[in-house]
Amino acid sequence: MEKMSIVLFSGTADKLQAAATMVSGAAAMGVETHLFLTFWGLNALRKDMAGKALPMSADYGQDAENMAKLMEEKGAHGWYEVLEMARDVGDVRVHACSHTLDLMDLTLEDLDPMVEDVIGVATFVSQAGDGQVLFI
Repeated sequence: MEKMSIVLFSGTADKLQAAATMVSGAAAMGVETHLFLTFWGLNALRKDMAGKALPMSADYGQDAENMAKLMEEKGAHGWYEVLEMARDVGDVRVHACSHTLDLMDLTLEDLDPMVEDVIGVATFVSQAGDGQVLFI
């Protein structure tokens, strides 16, 4: 695999962690990786939100608090830190969805510096080419 693209539309801690883990693994393997942030995935990388503790998805139900404690006890890095490390290791590009920015009345300047540009869906699909695309 030469390229992997991830559409991150979820903003819960568990799904952000999953996306960051996939990005990190791909980066470590030398795979060009594109992370396309839309809706709540984009919201998680606003300057005022990036790196903050976020809730687990409702899928965890009553186990959400236990999972958060387990991650802390095991010394697991949080999603934001994993994503930063992935960018240091490999070719990781983080893109903001232009449509979502417009809907949320945000600009690139409102986002964490790791978000490098604003692109539309057509550009993302074109960049993804024949590589693997994941939705989280």
